[in-house]
Amino acid sequence: MTSQVRGAQLARLLGQWHALPGRRRSPDYAALAAAVRGLLADGRLPLGVRLPAERELAEALRISRTTVTAAYRELRESGHLASRRGAGSWTMLPGNHRVASTGLWTPQDDRDMIDLGVAALAAPPELVRAARAAAEDLPRYLCGAGYHPTGIIELREAVARSYTERGLPTSPEQIMVTSGTQHALDLVLRLALSPGGGVLVESPTYPNALAALSARRARITTHGLAVDDGGWDAELLLGSIRQGRPKLAYLIPEFQNPTGHLMPTELRERVVGAAHAAGTDLVIDESFVDLPLDGTELPPPTATFDRHSRVISIGGMSKPYWGGLRIGWVRASAPQVQRLAAARVGVDMASPVLDQLVAVHLLADAPSIVTARRAQLAAQRDALIDALAERLPDWRVCVPRGGVTLWVELDGPVSSALARAAEEVGVRLAPGPRFGLDGTLERFLRLPFTLPAADLVEAVGRLAAVRYDLDRAGRPQWREPSVIA
Repeated sequence: MTSQVRGAQLARLLGQWHALPGRRRSPDYAALAAAVRGLLADGRLPLGVRLPAERELAEALRISRTTVTAAYRELRESGHLASRRGAGSWTMLPGNHRVASTGLWTPQDDRDMIDLGVAALAAPPELVRAARAAAEDLPRYLCGAGYHPTGIIELREAVARSYTERGLPTSPEQIMVTSGTQHALDLVLRLALSPGGGVLVESPTYPNALAALSARRARITTHGLAVDDGGWDAELLLGSIRQGRPKLAYLIPEFQNPTGHLMPTELRERVVGAAHAAGTDLVIDESFVDLPLDGTELPPPTATFDRHSRVISIGGMSKPYWGGLRIGWVRASAPQVQRLAAARVGVDMASPVLDQLVAVHLLADAPSIVTARRAQLAAQRDALIDALAERLPDWRVCVPRGGVTLWVELDGPVSSALARAAEEVGVRLAPGPRFGLDGTLERFLRLPFTLPAADLVEAVGRLAAVRYDLDRAGRPQWREPSVIA
């Protein structure tokens, strides 16, 4: 059955769709069509969805039906819409698109794009040496079938040892190796969340986590994070757990994605206590735990305070090492790991043995690799902050003490419009609404500092020019009524 987006829903997603460069030089229908294309490009509007009828959308946006008709016609001509008389119009993308590293659709000819939509580093030089050593180790595993649903013992021991060194005693039986952190989250949701179950998440949060929850048809509620260094409002967060009693809460306490906040020790302990009292399981995403900057001291792992198997921790190699090495893991009680392994067999059987062996060698070199990564990220972060202060001084930035991203508060609700305009000058952005629900967070933008400093400075220069053009294009003297989500 084809899904459909209603007029009011699409209006919320479109937000201030007039805030486009050169609006006075472009008719309204062109601005509307460009806004719909932008929603398709950043994944907020799925493919194969039936759009509202022209009259319904016109009423929701309080514009003329003629404008919507012309916008739909332009979308059909550009290959973004397919229509059949009497049946409606469905979203699609032109044939000259591919799936980008973000998982979103992008034109085939974007190879020279400065991609700030991806928050991940290039591979460290030690990876080649680790791969060669792994190939030498591989013959020891070739006499078997190669299926290890919980992971090879060497890697599980290495991951368990890393938790123990952080002050959380862990045995290999408490570790299951997965094909990346996202795979770990998906398996946990399959095991712990029934369709329609309630889940509490931070706002903003990781977009792919929202996608995984939506795939499970979860009822999502949010806890808003402050822009400043405080991050979580302790009483609001604890109250949301106690009163809402969600089945799961998905939290990122170490350098939260995208804000970079670090949850204090006291709040971690109180969250675990509240979750136990409410019957809520905590899924703790530790993707960035290896990347404190400026000598920041990490609080104890959240699972340290767990006495009732309420905390399931997930992590992986993507952020400190390389995204192309699809190795993640789950830390839970031994019985939970066995149940996860049983559920996993119906999905992908096991992670590749060779990749796991590479991970073993990288973890053995973790002190030197991670130290170099931290120094690299700190320098790139500072270069990005300096460039923003010089070229876009009205943007507000809270300097993160770790992780790989800045969460920037813009000088207006123009995040989506800025992202669409930036594509024209060779910069790909992840606009704020991707990190929330229903088109909110238009005043925010995530900027990773994982690219070389020169690329970051160049990208900021292009963004400054685009932002200036948005203002120079001007706004009409009349204003359409704002849609309040």
